[in-house]
Amino acid sequence: MSVAPDVPSTASQGAAGEPAGGDDPRLDALVHRLPPRLASIVTYLLKPSSRWVRIPSGALLIVGGVLSFLPVLGIWMLPLGLALLAEDVPALRSSRSKVFDWIERRKPHWLDPSPSKTDQS
Repeated sequence: MSVAPDVPSTASQGAAGEPAGGDDPRLDALVHRLPPRLASIVTYLLKPSSRWVRIPSGALLIVGGVLSFLPVLGIWMLPLGLALLAEDVPALRSSRSKVFDWIERRKPHWLDPSPSKTDQS
């Protein structure tokens, strides 16, 4: 006989306006600043149900970052891959938290809500 857990399911987080990155509002603030199409992709990747897409994507981005000396690939892929894998690897999650702490201290405007580009006249 199985007992249902008291914790609500998090499979729908991100789609209903809840934070996409779990319980870190700083990640949600950064995702909010992205262009709408890219923000929807990142929100999808950060859903707990997207784990089987997120892990291979993160690994491929890390490989692409290591091969940054080749055309088209770049070093920008390495931190992006690490950030994706941080959702599933606890050791990387603590490093991501330290990076967010650094951003809060050094670049606080990155976490401020940005005005919409269509609102500027």
